Amino acid sequence: YTGGSVARLRCVMPKARKTDRKRFERQEKRRIRNRAVRSIVKTYVTRARQSIVAATPVAETAEAVLHAVRQLDIAARKGVIHKNNAARRKSRLMRRLNALTPA
Repeated sequence: YTGGSVARLRCVMPKARKTDRKRFERQEKRRIRNRAVRSIVKTYVTRARQSIVAATPVAETAEAVLHAVRQLDIAARKGVIHKNNAARRKSRLMRRLNALTPA
């Protein structure tokens, strides 16, 4: 890799037909956008998990979990992750949060 667009790192652009090239370009745009959304989701979920494990106040932990849940909802709405995947991950986060707070 000698520089240039990050989109060109993945594979070689097809040269057969114009529609193939257009499809490839759309695919690359989606891939880069999806990767960014996935990265944001991972960041917020990791922060929430770390907040649960660490001895942070329950209010701060709840806020971190809510931010993670919001990002999961956004990713599911955009179609980056499946809605059931988002629901499962939200459920697991909430279960961990609820285990912290006394009933």
